[in-house]
Amino acid sequence: MKPISQIAATAFAGTVLFASAALAGPGEDLARTHFNNIATGKVDALKASYSDKAVLEWVGGPLDGVYTGAADIGTVWTKFTGAQGKLKVDVSNVQENANPAGVTVTANVRFSGKNTIPVRYVLTYRSGKLASEVWQIDPKLAK
Repeated sequence: MKPISQIAATAFAGTVLFASAALAGPGEDLARTHFNNIATGKVDALKASYSDKAVLEWVGGPLDGVYTGAADIGTVWTKFTGAQGKLKVDVSNVQENANPAGVTVTANVRFSGKNTIPVRYVLTYRSGKLASEVWQIDPKLAK
């Protein structure tokens, strides 16, 4: 039988591991805020999140194309949010990778409202601003 101190230490270590796995990193927090701003139509907040030279690659759907700069990207989000209205957002399979130069976040995101829009997302943040974004319509995520 293990001494109480060993049991307590094992329980504490398990709690620390569980807690650290449950906490999002700064990139994931930024990404979730971004997804929520899309879902709620907060275009001004979206535009403010991009660097001056940001690039959005929209792959598939009626807005398919490459958009550069916060103003151009803001125009796309104005079109999208105007057409879709308020949306529910479901985020899964989030992965964050970081080094001193920046943070990359990948995720599967489903926006639901008038339509269900399944998106495979790749976001790159540099100095806390979105530098690049890939919005890829992914029909297999609709299920």
